[in-house]
Amino acid sequence: MSKVFIIGAAGKIGRHLISKLAERGHQPMALHRNPEQAADLNDLGGTSVIGDLLELDAAALARLMADSDAVVFSAGAGGKGGMEMTNAIDGRGLELAVAAAKQAGIRRFLLVSAFPEAGRDKQMPERFENYMKVKKLADVHLAESDLNWIILRPGTLVDEAGAGNVRVGAAIPYGDVARSDVAAVLTELIDTPQVNRIIIELTQGETPVPAAVQRLMQG
Repeated sequence: MSKVFIIGAAGKIGRHLISKLAERGHQPMALHRNPEQAADLNDLGGTSVIGDLLELDAAALARLMADSDAVVFSAGAGGKGGMEMTNAIDGRGLELAVAAAKQAGIRRFLLVSAFPEAGRDKQMPERFENYMKVKKLADVHLAESDLNWIILRPGTLVDEAGAGNVRVGAAIPYGDVARSDVAAVLTELIDTPQVNRIIIELTQGETPVPAAVQRLMQG
């Protein structure tokens, strides 16, 4: 059993991840800002950890994640609060979490990032361009660390129930993927520590999640 510290646990991917980790016998530590969400996250199988990514420093966050075996960063501004909120959560928040993991002695760090082709040729607004820029810089920051990192880049996220079949790889065609399938891949990756220091693109596909992750391990 692993103790997994989830930053962004109250988000849609985070909630799916709590349930899937708990089903596997892991202990999901669910960081969230709103105390009113605690009971719901606990009911999903998590352990509520109240903390605001915008107010914590690295030392305080390290204390909250102490004794964890892995960190999953799935937090994101989600377009709320404009570009400054994106910069604060998706950018500086990730840097804070990396620093905290190092202080806490946690080596394994999984980041939910963004597919690089998202929004291409669609004349997206400036805030989306800023979002993609911040996500790329966050990827660079983590990849340049000495942690055992994984950067997961899902395609367009959808709320429909996932079929459990995906396509993963270093470079794959752009497409949609269910949030529940993103959580399933994260769970399988946590159970497959041999896969590390790799950038993985993810969409819906035809390969069951366990087999898809095994292929990553094989090269």
